[in-house]
Amino acid sequence: MFSLRNLFRSQPDPREARRPLWNAVVATARAPHWYASGGVPDTLDGRFDMVSLVLALVLHRIDEDPAQARAGVELTELFVTDMDGQMRQIGFGDMVVGKQIGRMVGALGGRLGVYRAADGSEELRAALVRNLWRGNEPDAAGLAHVMAEVAKLRAALAATPVPELIVADRLDGAAT
Repeated sequence: MFSLRNLFRSQPDPREARRPLWNAVVATARAPHWYASGGVPDTLDGRFDMVSLVLALVLHRIDEDPAQARAGVELTELFVTDMDGQMRQIGFGDMVVGKQIGRMVGALGGRLGVYRAADGSEELRAALVRNLWRGNEPDAAGLAHVMAEVAKLRAALAATPVPELIVADRLDGAAT
């Protein structure tokens, strides 16, 4: 039987189960080594690009277990919510936020495709240069650092069973 109590009962947001993993994605992407040793620009764009890179690698891993597809959707929704909040915090208005979110989701979609390239491949190298350094050739040592850390992170993700990953509060394999 329906009651008013059911109408006003607050249901927990199922995305919140992915909050620890989202926080781990952001923490991994914000690790100083990407910017100091890797030479990724420590700018809004550079940080967005790093979050997109780490998130793409995590989503690739989640996609390997079709039973966990919902977790990937929830993680992506947290990405959108966080990006929306970040833009509003720095002063973007409602009219601009929606358009920017659309661009960010599109950018993430593109990165999901190109970051499937094999570790050490020219395809991955080109994608990293295009996205992290906006097409400007980075310092060779910085690029080598980023490529090595991407491979290390991808290996750590591959070694983590997806049911464990989707409840993780940290991502192993990235230098800190």
